[in-house]
Amino acid sequence: MPSTHITIQTRDGNCGAHLMTPAGEGRWPPVIFYADAGGIRPAAIEMAQRLADVGYAVLLPDLFYRFGPYGPLVPREVFKGDFMAIIGPLMATTGNDKAAEDTEAFLATLDGCGAVEGGKAGAVGFCMGGGMAITAAGTFADRFAAVASFHGGNLATDAATSPHLLAPRIKAEVYVAGADNDSSYPPAMADRVTRAFSDAGVNHTAEIYAGAAHGWMVTDFPVYDPASAERGWRAMLARFERNLRR
Repeated sequence: MPSTHITIQTRDGNCGAHLMTPAGEGRWPPVIFYADAGGIRPAAIEMAQRLADVGYAVLLPDLFYRFGPYGPLVPREVFKGDFMAIIGPLMATTGNDKAAEDTEAFLATLDGCGAVEGGKAGAVGFCMGGGMAITAAGTFADRFAAVASFHGGNLATDAATSPHLLAPRIKAEVYVAGADNDSSYPPAMADRVTRAFSDAGVNHTAEIYAGAAHGWMVTDFPVYDPASAERGWRAMLARFERNLRR
């Protein structure tokens, strides 16, 4: 199906990205795909294309563009050793605040794309990208109508860049899916996220997937769980459908 590699000019340099659309001519609601710490690789591209194939213009940016060339990484191999020694330097080049800055350029790119319909966008993030998707929704509240975060870590911390602090600004419908086997999203943090969204009046659903581990949605992760992943896809697509196809 149609996929184009593009370069986006951000405040910090050139960000490579993939823009996926359904087959055929048309205009589709936009979605920004914030990938996990494995970066751009076949699995991320395939997942973004799956979303595009059901009727969306999906932008998959390389969140590690500040680092320079890398990979593609193979998570099943990376996790066999000291994975932080490999992905740590990549992750150090970005974060929720930098991803929010980049999102300004991402949205401008989508606005200028002939395949995009409407001004409202969706966002989905996985692992590292989960917090970035929520941060984007809080930073550009008038632009995002639906957001999904899957096994996002550190969604409610004492850091100034913690995503939950932006809850009062969020106008999108938010879906947060966590795993019950995830040290980066313990029960106390899950409760803190839920309280923040509830107190701010955010239309949200926060769920814990029993039996799942951090990364269960990502097809090339060792902990990929097909049944739980399909549940996640259904939940995400339902929210995009009712908020982006008006």
